[in-house]
Amino acid sequence: MANRNLKIKVCGMRDPQNIIDVASLNIDYMGFIFYPQSKRFVDHITSEPSTTKLRRTGVFVNDHIAHIKTKTAEFSLQAIQLHGNEDVDFCRQVAQPDIQLIKAFGIDDDFDWKSTEPFLHDVDFFLFDTKSTDYGGTGQSFNWQKLTDYPYDKPYFLSGGLSLENIQEAGNFEDDRLFGLDLNSKFEIEPGLKNISTLTQALKLLRDE
Repeated sequence: MANRNLKIKVCGMRDPQNIIDVASLNIDYMGFIFYPQSKRFVDHITSEPSTTKLRRTGVFVNDHIAHIKTKTAEFSLQAIQLHGNEDVDFCRQVAQPDIQLIKAFGIDDDFDWKSTEPFLHDVDFFLFDTKSTDYGGTGQSFNWQKLTDYPYDKPYFLSGGLSLENIQEAGNFEDDRLFGLDLNSKFEIEPGLKNISTLTQALKLLRDE
């Protein structure tokens, strides 16, 4: 049985009408990528989700602290996701009251979980994605069995290659620290444009809606 308490984050939003349509689904986080090298880069959000239950999440990669704070204020972000090589001091400088802080890590078979330890007290969640020189967006899954070696209590989002074919397996993954699933490229018509039909099917598989 899938974990119905899992949070769902749909990332890489850009199209105004698509933002409205995705916001009408039963999801919890909506991600906007402020990384110019991403195919889903967005600099201006021209429509706002019509619901207040969504946490608007800004995704930044090795950005400047001042720029992150500017975008956070400009778009009333409720979560900040750092998806690059940011260190602990950077996280501390970016952290703001009442704004969740998510630190992403690229995972492969050789990943050393000890590298996450310095961040335990300064971020709210980790996000584990498939390791890539492009900082995500691979559409590929890493070996989830690697998570069985994760030694800490910090809750995390699972990202990387989630699709209709494997989302039930992800939802059934037995780990109390698994907080949410991050959906992106496998639920798109094209980069930045989400497929409402496949997202709806995914939510039905996860939540029996």
